[in-house]
Amino acid sequence: MSRILSNLTLSFATLFSQGSIFTNLGFAGEVPSSTNGSEWRQWRGPNRDAKASPGTTWPSDLKESHLTKKWRVELGDGYPGPIVSKDRVFTSETVNKAEEVVKAFDRSTGKPVWEAKWKGSLSVPFFAARNGSWIRSTPAFDGESLYVAGMRDVLVCLDANTGKERWKVDFVEKFGTPLPSFGFVCSPLVDDQAVYVQAAAAFVKLNKKTGEIVWRTLQDAGGMNGSAFSSPVRGKLGGKDQIVIQSRTHLAGIDPDTGKVLWKEAINSFRGMNILTPTLNGETVFTSAYGGKAHLFKVESSPEGLGAKEVWQENGAEANMSSPVIHEGHAYLHLRNKRVVCVNLSTGKTTWTSPKSYGEYWSMVGNGDKILALDNRGILFLMEANPKEFKILDERKISEQETWGHLAVVGNELFIREQKGLSAWEWK
Repeated sequence: MSRILSNLTLSFATLFSQGSIFTNLGFAGEVPSSTNGSEWRQWRGPNRDAKASPGTTWPSDLKESHLTKKWRVELGDGYPGPIVSKDRVFTSETVNKAEEVVKAFDRSTGKPVWEAKWKGSLSVPFFAARNGSWIRSTPAFDGESLYVAGMRDVLVCLDANTGKERWKVDFVEKFGTPLPSFGFVCSPLVDDQAVYVQAAAAFVKLNKKTGEIVWRTLQDAGGMNGSAFSSPVRGKLGGKDQIVIQSRTHLAGIDPDTGKVLWKEAINSFRGMNILTPTLNGETVFTSAYGGKAHLFKVESSPEGLGAKEVWQENGAEANMSSPVIHEGHAYLHLRNKRVVCVNLSTGKTTWTSPKSYGEYWSMVGNGDKILALDNRGILFLMEANPKEFKILDERKISEQETWGHLAVVGNELFIREQKGLSAWEWK
């Protein structure tokens, strides 16, 4: 029993880092990404694929002569990744186990600009308690508004300039669904008309101007037996614009206009530990689950409609929480066993496995043949995206706190969310 609870404790560390907004693929409903690479508006960056904006060259080491701290501010507890606009940095926190607070800081100096708050807290189950009962979802920014998910299944829209609340939806109150046992973990996906979230024991589309529910699909039991952790992505697969989501039990493609389920595949996992963000690569979708294995699906059109065909599955790449970086046909993935692997997406074969294990979670950002990886123990790694060998170029301890929030890399700046702080760094 103790061993099972220990495994669960590691897995539920999940609930910390998810977020969304889709850009740059040319679909109706698109939110244009920053043309100069000066913003990090959503979970996993400009295109939701954990890739830094092109045109920036990273140094080959993390020494102080190349990477220096600009500023740091103290915060309450939280796991959301930083959101970066042209002149501000946004994040959220839980204060005194009673309130959720959203703060905006001056990007250059770290000086506070505004804050917004509401009452709300939630205690996660005892076997996940060491990972905290504080806010987890990464907000989304569309150039005007900030969309923030609170632990008690609420979604709040704030004026990004002033922090004034524009609307708030309490999904438990609206639908009578049970509170998510581990809090609202999924991060919002935003386009020019709507915001999409896994909440209300379902997948939901809301009018982003008013908070009105447009549709609700893939309903589940909620609470301990639903309430998904993963965040959605958007892309064109099988000739059809769609939103790909990973619930606790299934991978699915959803029509963004109607909410129709276009295709759905079961994903084996341990007690619904489907946590990482599905990753799109051409016409395929890569995913992996705790208690399951890695999969690659190809979405194809037929006279009967869209369907997903499994191309391969790999037992040796069992992930937990960390979403991969894909570079030149290979996925670089941090596993549940704390090792790092490279998977050939054409064959499904693991080309290498790191000789040692690391922390429980890595948030990764790729830039060409380099990957920055922020370990939850406050260590930053710089590694090669090389399918032939595992090679760490440099590492550096940058926080004495845990760092579960997703790393944000914007041009020559890095923004790091510590458990009780936020820091800005600069490449030299």
